[in-house]
Amino acid sequence: MPLRDATLIQLAQKRRLYYKICRECGAKNAPTAEKCRKCRSYNLRWKKREIKR
Repeated sequence: MPLRDATLIQLAQKRRLYYKICRECGAKNAPTAEKCRKCRSYNLRWKKREIKR
């Protein structure tokens, strides 16, 4: 069931593309996270959002 509403598409893209990943354990974290929820490390990075061809 594809989404047709533009606001729902935008919300889904934000949810799927904007989060942080721990460099030590690989856990997904909230975009507002300061440290990892799993291993408590401060070594976080943003998820890469490049278009792959």
